[in-house]
Amino acid sequence: MSIYVDIKKRLGSFNLSVQLEAENEVVGILGASGSGKSMTLRSIAGIVTPDSGEIVLNGKTLYSSAKKINLMPQQRKVGLMFQSYALFPNMTVAQNIAVGIKDKTQRVKLVKEYMELLRLQGLEQRYPSQLSGGQQQRVALARMLASSPDILLLDEPFSALDRHLRFSIEQEFADALQRFNGTVLYVSHNVGEIYQYCKSAAVLAHGKVAEFSATQSLFHAPQTVEGARLTGYKNLSAIAKIDSHTIFAADWNLPFTLEDELTNDITFVGVREADLVLTEVEREGCVKVTAANVKYFPQFAVLNLYSNGANKPIYFTCPKESAENFLTLSKQDRLYLVIRPKQLLFFRSETYHNKKQP
Repeated sequence: MSIYVDIKKRLGSFNLSVQLEAENEVVGILGASGSGKSMTLRSIAGIVTPDSGEIVLNGKTLYSSAKKINLMPQQRKVGLMFQSYALFPNMTVAQNIAVGIKDKTQRVKLVKEYMELLRLQGLEQRYPSQLSGGQQQRVALARMLASSPDILLLDEPFSALDRHLRFSIEQEFADALQRFNGTVLYVSHNVGEIYQYCKSAAVLAHGKVAEFSATQSLFHAPQTVEGARLTGYKNLSAIAKIDSHTIFAADWNLPFTLEDELTNDITFVGVREADLVLTEVEREGCVKVTAANVKYFPQFAVLNLYSNGANKPIYFTCPKESAENFLTLSKQDRLYLVIRPKQLLFFRSETYHNKKQP
């Protein structure tokens, strides 16, 4: 069960140019708003027609500008779930699930099977208005799976649910994805969902695939600044190269001396918050910083740290009880930040790939 996508679509000033291949796996798609995630799924589903290119699903051409092929959505065997579940309000749960099952002799069996899989027993005769958001989501997923699609296209499937409801249906959702024998393309802004459910992940930036790799690799060692931003790296700065072993982090107003020479495509530097050390003792490799403000959260606090002349902060997360002490040290001009060059991460600006990187 494979999907091959190589399409272009112009919409106003926006240009979509996506190349993507996947086979029998759950592929996450991350991207900022307006990056082309939903348009890509809609193009595969046949809701949006590309200007040119090709879409091939399991060896069957769904769209080809060269061959003048453009199958109707109902001919594509694609399961598409939007943020809105689009259940039929005048149909019961059982009827909603059965509506996409073409083999009438299998309807009762399959409805029961998918209701059990997604723990919907006892809700057969209820209408969508009588269901919770989590129950509606499971009914929509059951209906999609029961129609036996060749591919699942999930567009922010949990976005309408609060955190508690998402947590309550995670296992059923994971079981359903594992049971599906095919490729799943999973669009989400939630990096936790991508990390949890997806074997591979692609980053879309400005309508193109900036990065495509195993999910673990993307989260732990992103190669592009867009990939770093979308997977949770907050401390990033553009760099200027002073010489072969010296860089200047422009946003932090800090120079760094490196052991290894950087390649020419590296344009950003980053550091994980966990690798930062704040201290009141001046030592080698530290820089004096000012804590400009602090944001408090239920279990932690985030300090905005500025070195002299910096135009962007370095974010530092700490226990809430430590934040006041750091603010006091900052006022006393006794707050120092340790950034070790060996812990710096380096990223290139977006370069585009259609092949998954190892």
